[in-house]
Amino acid sequence: MNNKVRGINRRNFLTVSAAAGVTALTLPQARSLVAETAPSNRIRVGAIGVGKRAALLLDQLPEGAEIVALSECNLPRAEEYKAKRSGEWPIYQDYRRVLDHKDIDAVIVGTGDFQRVLPCIEACQAGKDVYAEKPLTLYIQEGRALVSAVRKHGRVLQVGSQQRSMAINRLACEFVRNGGLGKLLEVRAVNYSNAGVTPSPLPSAEDVPAGLDWNQWLSQAAERPFNRKWLGWMGWRDFAGGEMTNWGAHGIDQIQWALGADGSGPVEIKPLTEGPNGQVSMRYADGVVVNFVLEKGPSGGGVFIGEKGKLEINRNKVTSNPPEIAAEILKAVDVSDEERKWSDQTALWQAREHLENWLDCVRSRERPVADVEIGHRSVTACHLANIARAVGRPLKWDPAAERFVDDAAADALLVRARRKGFELPA
Repeated sequence: MNNKVRGINRRNFLTVSAAAGVTALTLPQARSLVAETAPSNRIRVGAIGVGKRAALLLDQLPEGAEIVALSECNLPRAEEYKAKRSGEWPIYQDYRRVLDHKDIDAVIVGTGDFQRVLPCIEACQAGKDVYAEKPLTLYIQEGRALVSAVRKHGRVLQVGSQQRSMAINRLACEFVRNGGLGKLLEVRAVNYSNAGVTPSPLPSAEDVPAGLDWNQWLSQAAERPFNRKWLGWMGWRDFAGGEMTNWGAHGIDQIQWALGADGSGPVEIKPLTEGPNGQVSMRYADGVVVNFVLEKGPSGGGVFIGEKGKLEINRNKVTSNPPEIAAEILKAVDVSDEERKWSDQTALWQAREHLENWLDCVRSRERPVADVEIGHRSVTACHLANIARAVGRPLKWDPAAERFVDDAAADALLVRARRKGFELPA
């Protein structure tokens, strides 16, 4: 198979063959709508966070949307981005100043995991639509609070799981979901690592860099003196769930999509090996088992083993045994020169298509392809894997109630204490 990733030719709208279990699929046609947007219908966007990933999203904001203001607790970083883009936007250290803007329709929240949910909820309360990076949450109850806020205030929230806007991923997950592999015997996934425990004693205090609001940066996390070690926040459990919630938020999202579990989740979780990075197994209500056992493999998906063969889904790429399975899926993808936007590894990080779908839904008020409920459920499965590692024993999960079955000790891990001043709204 050609390893170059393929795009979609919107001039010839996709009709997907029914052969091998692939059914008709309609893909977002955001570009045609956005490109013809009149100035009066342009979507005005504020940025909450201007770090590396957030800046990439702002750079890829499609026609039909415009940046109005930036907020960043690290002011020099925002100033650097503004200068790079020759922007004339106001910059605020307190993101709530962006939410106060009456001329802002929507916000892109590209903060760290532990900083994300509170501004998303407050954006909903302020009447703004939201594009929120993944992983959506730091803990499970935080996610349900965000879903409730989005629904209560009638907002559109797109989670930055951009593989939901990639044609090959859509087709491959639909193929599995519609029985293309026959009965599923097993799903195998990468054994994504956990984050590390907080050092004790804490690292010694250092001078806070000029322009950094350390209090706001810490957000909900427990008070501690500044140390540059914390800026590598993804490695610490106070701030993230490690690769289990980072790349796992992509991989498990594809698995849940392929299993038709966007609104639910596993019912049993058990550690297969001991330790904070131990292998984990999950069973879904229909009996399908997902085993996180691979040392190497598709970080952005999983390996699906069925009666008719094996299919590996990764970021905008599929392979199979027998190879005819993947070939059949790829027949539905029309490759054209102008649509070769995934032709190198750098392009695989882009999210323009995903942002376009978000902008379309901001206008139509429809739910986007990676709606808040989907993002919450996908990262919930990631959190469940880390919880099983923490307790070191099998767990039964009720995905409807979002509680463990008769297990108060495990239920205590569904929530975290939040620092005063950063509590979630009631």
